[in-house]
Parts: sequence; C-alpha cells; structure tokens
Amino acid sequence: MKTTNGKTITRITLDHGSGGLAAQELVQQVFLSRLQNPILAALEDSAVLPFADQRLAFTTDSYVVEPLFFPGGDIGSLAINGTVNDLAMRGGTTILGLSLALIIEEGLPGEILEQVAASLAAAAAAAGVQVVTGDTKVVPRGAADKLFINTAGVAVIPPGIEISPRQARVGDGIILSGTMADHGITILAERENLGIAGQLRSDCCALNQLVDNLLKLFPAEIHALRDPTRGGVATALCEMAAAAGLELEIDEAEVPMNKNVAMVSEILGLDPFFLANEGKCLLFVAPQAEKEILAALQRHREGREARLIGRATGHGHGRVVLRTAVGGQRRLTPLTGNPLPRIC
Repeated sequence: MKTTNGKTITRITLDHGSGGLAAQELVQQVFLSRLQNPILAALEDSAVLPFADQRLAFTTDSYVVEPLFFPGGDIGSLAINGTVNDLAMRGGTTILGLSLALIIEEGLPGEILEQVAASLAAAAAAAGVQVVTGDTKVVPRGAADKLFINTAGVAVIPPGIEISPRQARVGDGIILSGTMADHGITILAERENLGIAGQLRSDCCALNQLVDNLLKLFPAEIHALRDPTRGGVATALCEMAAAAGLELEIDEAEVPMNKNVAMVSEILGLDPFFLANEGKCLLFVAPQAEKEILAALQRHREGREARLIGRATGHGHGRVVLRTAVGGQRRLTPLTGNPLPRIC
C-alpha cells in the first residue's frame, strides 16, 4: 500500500492510531480507496445524512484508553462524551440515541465493569442522552487489554444549520473554548506515575448543551466546529485549514493553558499543541459576531476560559502559522509519530 508520500505501508504501527499524518494515510490508502463515496470522503467528525425532510448526524468511535480510570473521567464517561461531542461538531445537538458495545477481556473484575457502567449512565444523564441499543463480547485472556468500548450516535441537525470546515471563510475568528492539552497530559501523568496527583485533571465532558445554546443564539455566524482530540489543537487546525482551503494565523500568547499542564509539558519536552483534549472545541466564527460569541461561551460552564486565538487570514492550502509568545513564527503541521498511544 502506497502512502501519500510514496512510502509503502507494510505493517501497522501505533503511529497509525495517533490521529496524525500516519492515521490519515492509513484511512486514505486502505479505506477511502475502497469505500469511496462523497459522504465518507469528507472525513468529518460525523456524517450528515438526509432523512425525509430532516438531516441526521451519524458518528461512531472506539475507546481503548489506558488506564481505564484517570482524574476527571474514565473509559465510560469518555465513550459517552466523545460520541456526543462528535455529533455536536456538526450541529447535531438533538440526539436521538447512542449505541454501546463492549469488548471485555476474560478475567476483568466485575467491580471494574460495574464502575464503568455507572460512569456510562452518569455521563449519559449529564449530557441528556439515552443509550438505546448495545452489545457485549467477551474474548479470551490476552486477546484484549481489559476493556474496549465502541459507541455510535444519531442526532437531528436543526434546519438552516450548516457546520463544516468547508463553511469557514477568510476573516473568520478562531476561538478555543478552553485550556488545551488537559486530557493528554493527565493520561500521561497517570500512566507514568509522575507523582503529581491532584495537580492535573482531564477535561472530559459533553459539549452538546454548550453548542446547542450557541447555535440558537448565532445560527448563521458559527461556520465550523471541531473537537481537537487525538493530534491536539495543531492537528485539528491543520485539518480544518486544509478542508477549507484557508491559511490560518494563531497567536500563541492567546491560547489558554493550565499552568500545571504547561509546566509538565515543558519538563517532559512535549508540545501541548499536539496533546489530546476531550472537552474543548475550536470554533470558526463570523468576525462581526466573534465578541458576542466569545462572551456567550464564557457564560457557560464549559466555556469559561474560552479565548479568541487567531484568524483565517487568506486563501491557501491549509497553512497554519503560529506567532510565538517570544515574537517569532513557526508553522504548525499535523502530528507525526505517536508520543502518547491509547489516549482515548
């Protein structure tokens, strides 16, 4: 299998699950080349399907996070919130239902499964959604790592709402709804026993209520949404810029980040722009409404630390430039390699 840079995929590696360039190449070369259709080719957070006189957002995702439990969440809350957020990123805030499938390794303690089930239920209740169908499979010891979860969801998109990177325009303000990299650095700290318990917490939460509120207030002024999960803010911005055919300029000094996240990232030599988030979104918004949208975000619990971080400055081929805090510039590119596998 030839990748976009001419190399052959001879063996699947953890890089192919990173959400970065290797993952994009895998999807393009192995799956899109065989399953090609206009809806799939868009590679959005959710597919948009016509149904009668409505449009439905439809998404699916799988969760293999290690460890299963971490400050701020666990695999159960992550599975519910991640799927809810993917629907919301296309304007699908009226969620009709979620599916839930679990692959359980033989020998998993029953108390762990009960804890996860309780977390699934609590996250669904907090998001105001129902799990309406599901499945369980048990595999032999060693055939999986404790527990994997797959969820899918269907939601109705309100009439007149068109949310997609392809709707982004030159001049749009770019807003990040809160501090970046909280989830990624928390998972790393737990996994590696860094001894900083209590200082870090995942941002895992559902964004459908926040997005629903914004779309009711600004139905035409919000052009694009994306939750920057695997690959982080940098990869999400690059993907959106490429899909929209725009050049973006980001002001590093305006990007919100928890001081402990920044400190740990610096100590470990990690770039927080490439670390996962699980309760934040990027918004491309009409410039004439950006102040009002930012104020509305900051009134919401999940958007209190939202900031205007940049702008779409012109037409182009997906170039994203970061104006650094020390006055220089560097180009942001999609994640290469996989600094932190099994993040979600």
